[in-house]
Amino acid sequence: MGLAASRRRRRLWVLLLCGLGLGAAAALALTAFRDNLVFFRSPSDIAAMAAPDGRAFRLGGLVEAGSVVRDGAEARFRVTDGAHTISVTYRGVLPDLFREGQGVVTLGRLGPDGHFTASEVLARHDETYMPPEVKDALERSGHWNPEQGAAPPASGWNTMQPRTGG
Repeated sequence: MGLAASRRRRRLWVLLLCGLGLGAAAALALTAFRDNLVFFRSPSDIAAMAAPDGRAFRLGGLVEAGSVVRDGAEARFRVTDGAHTISVTYRGVLPDLFREGQGVVTLGRLGPDGHFTASEVLARHDETYMPPEVKDALERSGHWNPEQGAAPPASGWNTMQPRTGG
């Protein structure tokens, strides 16, 4: 009986140590993911709730028409989602697809004054590309019928009114 009890006790200790090791590994992995996690926000999201203080996040929307000002290596522009707008400053070379009225995703930080300083700017595909999710959403909302021609340009996505009638 003593031999069986010591064997069970040894198994219990091995299981407890394995569980402790697995828990420690999971905690370290989750901590590493939290440090590298970057959220995507639109200008309306930022207006509705406070932006993460001191943390980098992605700001996405359309480059507002008439807002791009280039000064050497620095570019200033506004990103809008139709309802709200945020001023952005970026120092570096802008992507070839970057232009007014086109979609853009910027990575950076929001300052206390509400100005976004970008460390990276990604221009979305040109207006001939449409993700399947957007295509489905436009069809469901009545903004676009594939049988009636090409999709509406990306520059008008945030200003479209549903089509009425057949």
